[in-house]
Amino acid sequence: MPKQINRRRFLKNTALAAAATALPGALRPQTPQAEGSAAIVAPRALKSRLRLGFIGTGLRGQTHLDLALRRTDCEVAAIAEPDPVMRDRALQQIARAGKPKPDIYDRGDYDYLRLLQDRNIDAVVISSPWQWHAPQCIAAMQAGKYVGAEVRGAFSLDDCWQLVRTHEATGTHLMLLENVCYRRDVMAVLQIVRAGLFGELIHLEGGYQHDLRGVKFNDGVTPYDSGVEFGPKGFSEAKWRTKHSVHRNGDLYPTHGLGPIAMMTNINRGNRFLYLTSTASKARGLHDYIVHHPKGGPDHPNARVHFNLGDVVTTVIKTANGETILLSHDTNLTRPYSLGFRVQGTRGIWMDVNRSLLLDGQTPAHQWTDAKPWLERYDHPLWKRYGNDAKGAGHGGMDFFVFHHFIESAKRQQAPQIDVYDAAAWLAITPLSEASIATGSSPQPFPDFTSGRWTERKPNFAMNDEF
Repeated sequence: MPKQINRRRFLKNTALAAAATALPGALRPQTPQAEGSAAIVAPRALKSRLRLGFIGTGLRGQTHLDLALRRTDCEVAAIAEPDPVMRDRALQQIARAGKPKPDIYDRGDYDYLRLLQDRNIDAVVISSPWQWHAPQCIAAMQAGKYVGAEVRGAFSLDDCWQLVRTHEATGTHLMLLENVCYRRDVMAVLQIVRAGLFGELIHLEGGYQHDLRGVKFNDGVTPYDSGVEFGPKGFSEAKWRTKHSVHRNGDLYPTHGLGPIAMMTNINRGNRFLYLTSTASKARGLHDYIVHHPKGGPDHPNARVHFNLGDVVTTVIKTANGETILLSHDTNLTRPYSLGFRVQGTRGIWMDVNRSLLLDGQTPAHQWTDAKPWLERYDHPLWKRYGNDAKGAGHGGMDFFVFHHFIESAKRQQAPQIDVYDAAAWLAITPLSEASIATGSSPQPFPDFTSGRWTERKPNFAMNDEF
C-alpha cells in the first residue's frame, strides 16, 4: 500500500472495505432501535475477562496499558505500534508486570487491520496520532470490537457522522476516553448542579490552557523542554502533533474543557449545541519559543516556519436550552496549567482557578468563599467508593475512573455513559471552529448527530456509585 493516500478515500474505502472483506464473520450488522439511543444492542452476559488490543502504544497508550496490566479482568492480547521505540517501551512495560508477551503488529501504519482480524479480541484501546483515530475507530467497530478512543478534535464533520453511522449500522459501541469528566472537583460540582444550588445554569466556561511548547518541540530523545525540533527529528508527540499547529487554526483539543460542561448541561440528553463562533489571536508563541530557546535561535531552520494556529482560540457555543459556553484553546504560550472551569447560574457561581464559589443564601454575599468544604460535602459517590482504587492512577486518579468504566461497559457489551453521540458532538468543535475562524468568526451550526432523539434521551452520566 502506498505511503501517501487520500485520507477521505481511506476513511470510506480502505478501513471499511478491509474490515468487511477480511472479517466477514466478525461483522454483525444490527437494526438500530427506534429511539436511537446508544443502547442499540441488548446487554449480553457479563464477561469475566476481556482480551484487549492496543492500537498505538505511545506515551498515552502506555498509560492505558499500565491500567490494564493492574487489573485481573484484562489480558493484553495484542499491540499494534509501527514505531519501534514505542513498541519496545510497551513490551518492556508488559514484561515488568510479569505478563505474557502479546501478539505484535508492527509492519507499518496499516498493520492494525491484521490485529482486528483476531476474533478473540474483545475490545481495543486507540491511542494513535490524531489523524488515525477516525479510520481506526470505524474499522474496529466494523470488526465487532468494543472501542475506547483517546480524545482529540475531528478533521471534518464527515468524520463525526461516520462514527455515528458505523455504530448505528453495526451495534458496536465506542467510548470516548475523556478522563476530565471524572475529575474529583468537577464531579462534586456536577453534584451541586444537580442539587440545584446554582439555580438555573446560564453560562459555563472551560478549555485546554496548557503550555505545550516542550511537548511540541524536543530533541528527538525525550519530551518536555529539551529542544526545538519536531517532525522526523522530534520525540513522541513532537513527531506528529506540532504539524497541526503549522497547518491548522481552530480549537484542536476541545474535549477536556467541554466534556464536563456537556454533562452538566445535559447535551444530547434534553439539550444540544446549536451553533458556535470562534476567533483566533495572532500566532507568535511558538516562533518566540524557538528564537529564544538555547538550542534554537533566530538562525535555526525552524525559526523560519510559519505557524498558523492562533496562540489563543476562543469559542462561544449557544445551546438549545439557552446556556452559553466559552471554550479556550491556549497551548503556545507560557502559562500555568488550567482548564479554566466556570459554572454560573441564577443563584451561584464556581470557578476552579481561584477554587472558590458563591451560593445565594448559603455563603456570604458579594464575595468568594473557599470551595473546598462544599466539594467535600458533595463529593461524588463514585469517588467515595473507588477513591482508594484510583490512587496512583494518572491525572490524580481520573484515568482509573475512565478506564474502569470502559472495561465494565465492554464486559457487559452495553452503551458507555460517554457514547458515540457525545464523541461526535464534542469532536465536531474542531472543524466548526476552523470554519468559523476562516470565515471571519461566522456562526457555524451544529449537526444533530442524534437525529432529533436528544429530546427523548435522559441524563445518565454518573448518576450513582455504579458504573
